[in-house]
Amino acid sequence: MRVAVEVLGSVSDPYLQVRDEHVFAMMLRHGAIEVGTRRSAMRRVTFQAGEVGFFPRRTERWVGTGDQQRLLLSVSDDALMAARNGMSGAAELDHRCRMADPRLTALIAAVNAERIAGFPGGRLFLDSVEQALAVALVDAYAGRGHSVRTFRGGLGTARLKAVKEWVDAKMEDELTLIEMAHLVELSPAHFSRMFRKSTGETPHQFVLRNRIERAKEMLRAPEARVLDVAVACGFKTQQHFARVFRYMCGTSPREYRLEWWSRDPSERHQNKNLQIEPDSLLQ
Repeated sequence: MRVAVEVLGSVSDPYLQVRDEHVFAMMLRHGAIEVGTRRSAMRRVTFQAGEVGFFPRRTERWVGTGDQQRLLLSVSDDALMAARNGMSGAAELDHRCRMADPRLTALIAAVNAERIAGFPGGRLFLDSVEQALAVALVDAYAGRGHSVRTFRGGLGTARLKAVKEWVDAKMEDELTLIEMAHLVELSPAHFSRMFRKSTGETPHQFVLRNRIERAKEMLRAPEARVLDVAVACGFKTQQHFARVFRYMCGTSPREYRLEWWSRDPSERHQNKNLQIEPDSLLQ
């Protein structure tokens, strides 16, 4: 997924804009723009902050003077093809100037919040959102009249073990959904569905939970620095680590370590692993 902020302003002469990728556009503030399918028939359209549009690949339109700032998110053909998996017939996506779809809007808003924070969630977060956007788009706008996709069961024991061992071995690295899916020879969208059926978590939730579990083990060593723990567990910044840790454990990393060492030694031995709830807000 490509993420960019585009600012449209005054132009000396209208130009033909041709999209070479599938793009969602979310308005970051109130603004307007002159657009049209023909240079001789452009009109001024006003948008409110938060409104979302969709432009399929090869969309052509004439663009004139505008006053817009918007977030652009690209969705690959591979993601859309995976989302269409199991559907009969072709499913064409049309240009939509405004999309009144809370599911799509929430996903795009989550990417914008991630952008503002400096993308601490990494590639796996963006990969997961791209797959979710593709599925939501196909379900809402290209799925009518086609057979419903059904998947039975989940990942087999061997595949699930392979994924868990791979995540454990590469936890401090930048993990991607594509790598996880290729490991078990599935498409990213199919893998995500099967993984959730098997574990009750999205791949991103699973990785976060395992990173926090490892962090808790490392924090039990009094000499370990919080920054070193964050880096060793795959977090890009100490701030992101602290935010996720507090959300999932209800306390900060430093507070967790102090509380751990204040326990009775026998209690520490019996409670090495505290229950962590899946982080449904960080998909």
